[in-house]
Amino acid sequence: MPKIKKKIVAKYVIKNDIFNIVEEILGCKWAVVIIGLIKDDVKRPGAMTKSVKGLSAKVLNERLNKMVQTGVLEKHSFPEIPPRVEYEFTDFGKRFIKILEDLEDLQKYYDPDKYLKK
Repeated sequence: MPKIKKKIVAKYVIKNDIFNIVEEILGCKWAVVIIGLIKDDVKRPGAMTKSVKGLSAKVLNERLNKMVQTGVLEKHSFPEIPPRVEYEFTDFGKRFIKILEDLEDLQKYYDPDKYLKK
């Protein structure tokens, strides 16, 4: 079993690995949008940039690469012309999005009026 670094914040011991992953991914406003697109079966980068106004290819690629590096997404490159790339959730990524769904439920509980208006 690999050794996990720990740091103490206040009275809590934080294991760096998973908390760093959460911070790395959610530290950008576009990450949740991109995760939502992939959940909605928009798996190709070109389709993602066309689906969301203001999302640049540069930011999209940075976020996708970060999510691949952290193990949330898996990149599939197809040997075609023109080249085709798709992204999907890893098993870890599927568990990660469950956490995001739980946060959304918590937000609905915290501010139900916001969700009733939609």
